Amino acid sequence: MHPLLFSGIDIAGLKLKNRITMAPLYLGYAGEGGTVSPLLLDHYRLMAQSGAALVVVENASVDHPAGSGAHRMIRADTDKNLEGLAQLAETIKEQGARAALQINHAGRFAAATEQVAPSPVETFGRRPRALTREEIQALVEKFAAAAMRVKRAGFDLVELHGGTGYLLAQFVSPRTNRREDDYGGPLENRMKFPLEVVAAVKAAVGDFPVGYRFLAEEWLSDGLQLGESLVFARALAAAGIAYLSVMGGTYESFFLPEVMERSKQPGFMVDLAAAIKTEVRVPVITAGRINTGALAESILAQGRADLIGLARVLWADPEWPEKVRRGREAEIIHCEPGCDACMQLVMKGKPALCMQWPKTKLREWKARLTLFSN
Repeated sequence: MHPLLFSGIDIAGLKLKNRITMAPLYLGYAGEGGTVSPLLLDHYRLMAQSGAALVVVENASVDHPAGSGAHRMIRADTDKNLEGLAQLAETIKEQGARAALQINHAGRFAAATEQVAPSPVETFGRRPRALTREEIQALVEKFAAAAMRVKRAGFDLVELHGGTGYLLAQFVSPRTNRREDDYGGPLENRMKFPLEVVAAVKAAVGDFPVGYRFLAEEWLSDGLQLGESLVFARALAAAGIAYLSVMGGTYESFFLPEVMERSKQPGFMVDLAAAIKTEVRVPVITAGRINTGALAESILAQGRADLIGLARVLWADPEWPEKVRRGREAEIIHCEPGCDACMQLVMKGKPALCMQWPKTKLREWKARLTLFSN
């Protein structure tokens, strides 16, 4: 069943046993202040046991608290968290999966008292402060230092979070970058900061693979459009990125009626990945409600992507890969398009639950999260 989906692939010298990856998904399972909690370890143990070849742990902050998007966001900005990160990497790898950690600065979406961004563009009623040139250079160094911690912790690769409208994407977007220096204006200037981050990270970690979560479209009329992101994708590939994990949308577009309707459709971001794949020779990961083996196989067969990213699909049913492989798809527990309970919990600063889980599992995790939150 589905020979392409379960065939191996090489990413920058890293061999993966199949084409299934766990796309990063923030659930609020880290400890208060960004520590690696027992709950987080249990969650990623389940994800790694699924049979996915690569598990990408959700965004870890490179600059706390200024760059953390939530109080329970994992921290990669301090050696104090190195032991926990090492335990997390080992937990994933013990189950036979490759382990990646995504690093991030939330910029104008940070849960900090003062938010920073390329430009002071109002966001949900708050206006961030524009970063100085000195601060920009300091952040380049912080990304590099965080990436080095990821390597020291024993992960197989690091992923830079250039999606969801976070800081790296904010610099590229004409909507959020209105600077008048050489970091703003034409696309060549707006790409400068993320490309400096890539260069600094690669210089720090050497031959350690560096992936990139890539925002192809903001789905906003004045935001980043595909025409410009194609140029940026080529620049990232030329800079030595190991893969591009393609997505669309930001927190400002996710809840627009037309985007919410689009996101209910299977494979709703595949077209973006397919467009990027025509421009680069590095592997491309696609995601966005790829909920059946047939859909995943067809995407690969048509050459629209090289790997399949599963986020809520895998969280709702960690047995998805095995059920697909064995032809037991009728037994899959699906993430329901009309249910946004997990998102609502996260938006309220609470750890997430999947309402599609079997009642016994749901009761167990509710009890654990009650203790966890108190």
